Amino acid sequence: MCRHLAWLGAPRTVSSLVLDQPFGLRHQSYAPRRQQRGLMNADGWGVGFYVDAQSAPVRWRSARPLWGDASFASVAPVLSSGAVLAAVRSATPGMPMDESAAAPFSDGRWLLSHNGRVDRRVLPARHDAESVCDSALLAAHIFAEGPEQVADTIREVASADPGAYLNVLLTDGSRVLAVTWGDALSYRVDTDGVVVASEPDDDDVRWVDVPDRHLVEVTSSGVTVTSLER
Repeated sequence: MCRHLAWLGAPRTVSSLVLDQPFGLRHQSYAPRRQQRGLMNADGWGVGFYVDAQSAPVRWRSARPLWGDASFASVAPVLSSGAVLAAVRSATPGMPMDESAAAPFSDGRWLLSHNGRVDRRVLPARHDAESVCDSALLAAHIFAEGPEQVADTIREVASADPGAYLNVLLTDGSRVLAVTWGDALSYRVDTDGVVVASEPDDDDVRWVDVPDRHLVEVTSSGVTVTSLER
């Protein structure tokens, strides 16, 4: 399992979102408070964000634990964006440990992070996946089916693998889509934007827990939460 977050709103530094919060992703990499499976997330990390000069997102990924990456910590305070997706990884047993297996994954427009596990045998074989790990194959499948159809895709994958955990976060720089399927997500509406995360990064009372098997959509107009149950 992993921990991840997405921010959509006014530009914020990557450091303020990933490193500086008292219970943020850096803290969650060694001491998550709400993680149900696994004790820590030391198998890599990744950050993706959008900059005005280009349409494709920028990514920085590593196979190292986030808490020990001094180079990233020195640069993150000067990196700023209004759309950020970041994750720390706890690798599924048997999956590769290189940085290509660390989220976020991208199709050149969207960023995607997967918190969970899925049997790779239920996913179509794809040559465009960034890694052979289950999360990368799931990401490639969602990209191929269309991120806007993520709810339908998650339901189909869950039907093929009832034991899968399929929490995902996606952003294209103008909106955030998130699915809860087997694990938790929470969101907080600030005056200048919205953060969606596996678990709250502080003790602010504005955090809202998302029920399981729901779709979250964040746009400039606000937050919409809808059930995935039919």
